[in-house]
Amino acid sequence: MQNNLLKDSDLLKEHELLDIFYNLVSIPSPSKKEDNLIEWIKGFCQKEGINFRQDAYGNVYLKVEATDNTKQPFAFSAHMDVVGDNSPVIPKLDGDFIYVGDRTLGADDKAGVACSLLLAKNIKNSSLKHGGFEAIFTRDEESGMSGIDHVEFDKINSKYVMVLDADKMGQLQISGAGYTKLQITVEGLLGGHSGIDIQDKDRLNAMKLISELVSELPQGVYYADESGVITSCNAGALVAGGVKPSNEYDIKTSKTFIDSLINNSATNIINTYAKCSYSIRSASAEKEEELKNIFVKKVNEFNEKYKNLAISKIEFIPHLLPFEKANDDLIAKHHTLASEKAGVKNEISSFHAAAETHIYCQKLNANGVKLMPFLLGTADVYNMHSERERVDYKSFLKGYEVIENLFYSLNS
Repeated sequence: MQNNLLKDSDLLKEHELLDIFYNLVSIPSPSKKEDNLIEWIKGFCQKEGINFRQDAYGNVYLKVEATDNTKQPFAFSAHMDVVGDNSPVIPKLDGDFIYVGDRTLGADDKAGVACSLLLAKNIKNSSLKHGGFEAIFTRDEESGMSGIDHVEFDKINSKYVMVLDADKMGQLQISGAGYTKLQITVEGLLGGHSGIDIQDKDRLNAMKLISELVSELPQGVYYADESGVITSCNAGALVAGGVKPSNEYDIKTSKTFIDSLINNSATNIINTYAKCSYSIRSASAEKEEELKNIFVKKVNEFNEKYKNLAISKIEFIPHLLPFEKANDDLIAKHHTLASEKAGVKNEISSFHAAAETHIYCQKLNANGVKLMPFLLGTADVYNMHSERERVDYKSFLKGYEVIENLFYSLNS
């Protein structure tokens, strides 16, 4: 039987990046349980003579001092935690792919950590005249992003931060959507018995009314440009009527939960209360405000139509501010050059989800300058956060080449 364990292949001897990656992914590091991984990273830095420190929360910082103070420093960032538990991780090799098979591999984001470690070593040992290299490794990105919330931003000297956490080699993502939840209620109705009072035209049904309102509200993509979807909204849930409490339902799936609500609903009353939820994702504060105004306008029109019979209220609940596109093409220009040198066609785009970029872009560095993050891909990673997660190791090697080329290009 063919042995497909990664440690038994010649790849680790041929490619230091894969050797570092193998060591990282072989150490389980679920969110807030990254201590063993941190110890390995610190051991690597000690062996290679790379300066490092740890903050009170456990985030790790690397630094290679500048060899040319006329140039500016650049920072790279990755998170150390993965989706999964503390069970053993045994990386395997199947053709071009590294995987585990019975749990997540952890390429998200140990591919970024591996690239940063090797880059720090290579810069330190090079003759390149550069403005300095910094790396930030955060804890707990996957379960709550508490690590990035505890980063000592005022000790980062760089203005530009390359967050190595995208899932495709050659990606450069220059903006990302924030997240706002909104809730709409319809209430203030007379109610009554669904039989005796059903003929009273002033006794309107809250479920019927909120359904009418929802049919007038936007759904899907609101605004997109050449970089992709910028602003969108999505209906989450609508609940109305006499829902009876029950301890019998199974909330593991939305289907059984909905079935339980329906099976325990009261149809003998005229509904007086209804509520629905939406999400708004946007990488542009301006476009998000435009979309919010449409929701408010529709609610106001509803209240005018049903004045003295029902009232609708809307509430916006900010969760994550957007990572907006900066008016600065320095990184995009050099990433394109770095990709071309590696024989790669890069992809500059916006992403419609959240990452640590969203926190970095709100913070100031040690010089009081607002940080400017970008989300970069280091490898083609498939089926993230699942037992089927795998990484194309050839794309990973090429992705590191792009990252290294980028730093050298920025310091040319």
